[in-house]
Amino acid sequence: MNAKPSIKYTIQLSKVFVTVLFLFILIKTYSQQNSSTQLIINAIVYDGSGKAPQKVNVRIQGDKLIAIGKLLPQKNEQVIDAHGGVLAPGFIDSHSHHFGDVQRNPNAISTANQGITTIVIGQDGEGDWMDSLQAKLKSNPVSVNVASYAGHSTLREEVMGEARLMEQSSPAEIEKMKLLLANEMKKGALGLSTGLEYEQAFYSSKDEVMQLSKLAASFNGRYISHIRSEDIHMEEALDEIIQIGKATKMPVQISHIKIAKKENWGTAKDILLKLEVARKEGVDITADIYPYDYWHSTLRVLFPAHDYENIKSAEFAVNQLFDPKESFLVQFAPNLSYKGKTIHQIALLRNETDAVTLMNLIAMASKFKAEHADYKGSIEAIVAKSMSESDVTQFIQWKHTNICSDGNAGAHPRGYGSFTRILGRYVRERKVLSLENAIHKMTGMTADHLGIKDRGYIKEGNFADLVLLDPSTVIDNAIIGNSNALSTGIKMVWVNGKIVYQNQQSTGIHSGVLIQRK
Repeated sequence: MNAKPSIKYTIQLSKVFVTVLFLFILIKTYSQQNSSTQLIINAIVYDGSGKAPQKVNVRIQGDKLIAIGKLLPQKNEQVIDAHGGVLAPGFIDSHSHHFGDVQRNPNAISTANQGITTIVIGQDGEGDWMDSLQAKLKSNPVSVNVASYAGHSTLREEVMGEARLMEQSSPAEIEKMKLLLANEMKKGALGLSTGLEYEQAFYSSKDEVMQLSKLAASFNGRYISHIRSEDIHMEEALDEIIQIGKATKMPVQISHIKIAKKENWGTAKDILLKLEVARKEGVDITADIYPYDYWHSTLRVLFPAHDYENIKSAEFAVNQLFDPKESFLVQFAPNLSYKGKTIHQIALLRNETDAVTLMNLIAMASKFKAEHADYKGSIEAIVAKSMSESDVTQFIQWKHTNICSDGNAGAHPRGYGSFTRILGRYVRERKVLSLENAIHKMTGMTADHLGIKDRGYIKEGNFADLVLLDPSTVIDNAIIGNSNALSTGIKMVWVNGKIVYQNQQSTGIHSGVLIQRK
C-alpha cells in the first residue's frame, strides 16, 4: 500500500535531477563556448614569425588565443569585424622608459597609440625592484604588460651609496651586489641591464660587470647594455659586450645601437660585420633600435671623459658628437626660458660660442642640483641630433635587430611614435622593410630576444596581446614640440584578451600584468 507513493516520488526526483543536470551542462557549455569568447573575422593575420600573412579568423577565450583558422561564429559570441585590416601580435618594446608615465596615466595611451602591449623596463642599469613592481601593479593596474631587467646601477647604489658611485667597487661590495641580483632573478627579472656610459656605472670595472653577468647567466637570464661608449671608444665597448657573451654563453643585446661620432658615420656595415663574426663564434649577440637620428639624454653624456670644464672636450662635442643647431634643450630647471631652444640659439643669447655655452649649462645644472637637494625630476635634458639616417636604416635592416622606443611620454617623439614610424615611414613610404619583416622585428623576434615564450606570436595557447591596424594609413604624428601627438592607423589593441584602445582612445580597461622570467 505504501510502495506506490515511494516509486512516484523517486521518479519525480529523477526527472528533477536530469533537468538540473541538463541545465548545468547547457549553461557550462554556453559559458565556455560563447560568453567568454571573441571572434575576430576578415583580418589579414601576420603571425609575428615573418612569414607571409593569411586571411584567417582568430578566437579569444579569456586571456588566451584558443583557435586560428576558418572559424565560424558561435551563437551569442562577440564578433569583431576587422574589415580587411592587419591583425598582428601586440608590439613588444624591448627598451622602454614608459613605466613612470603609465603609473601616472594607467590607460597607457603613450604605448597603446602605437600598438605596444608589453614594455620592458629596468633599462640603462636603472629600475625598480621586482617586489616593488609587483606591488605597484597590484595597487594601480595599467593597460600594458610590464617586464623588467635588474639594473646594475640600482645594485651599485644600494650597496655603495650614491656618494661612492664614481669609484670602483670592492670585492666585498661585488658579493653584496651578486646576492641582490640573485634575489631579483629568483623573483622573475629577465636578466641584468647596464648603462655603462652613465656616471652611475661608468666607473665600474669590467670584472664587476662580468661577475654580475655570470650570476645572471646562472639563472638562464640575459644581458642588455647601453654600452660604455657609442662614440670615441665604441670599438672597445663592443669588445666588452662580445666578451661577456663569450664568457657567460648567455644572449647579450646592445641597447639602441647607434654611431654617435660624426667622423664614424657610414661605418654601420663594419660594425655589423664585427657582430656577425661574433655570432659565427657562438655569441648570441643582438641589438635593438629606435627609428630616429636624434637621442634624448643629459648634457653630461656629451663629455665621454666626464671632464665637464675642459674646453677642448666641449669643442670636440659640438664638432663631432651632436649638432648644436639641431639639438634642443627640452628641460632646464635653472633657467626655464632656455627650454625649447637649441644650444646654438642659447649661445647666441649669451654671446658665447656653442662649446662655452655647453660647459656653462652643465655648470649651472650642477649648481642648481647642489642648491636644491629636494628637487624632484630632471634638472636638464637634451634631444640631440647625432646620427646618420643611412646608419640608422642599415641597423634597422640587420636581421638580428628588433625595434624599441627607448621612450617615455616626454619630449622625444619616440615615446609616442616609434613603432608606427617604422610601419609608416620605413615600410610603406621608404620600403626598406617588408610589412611581415617589420612586424616580426616588433613581436616574435623581440619575444625571442627577451626569452618570453607565450607572447609575440599569434598561435594557439599564447596570450591574446593583439593589434589591429590599417597598413595604408598607419603613421606616427609625434614631433619635437608636439611629442605626444597620437599615431594614426592603430584601430584596436588587446592586452590579455581585453580591448584597451579603440578609435584613438582608451577603453578604460587595465588588463596589463607583470611578466616574469620562466
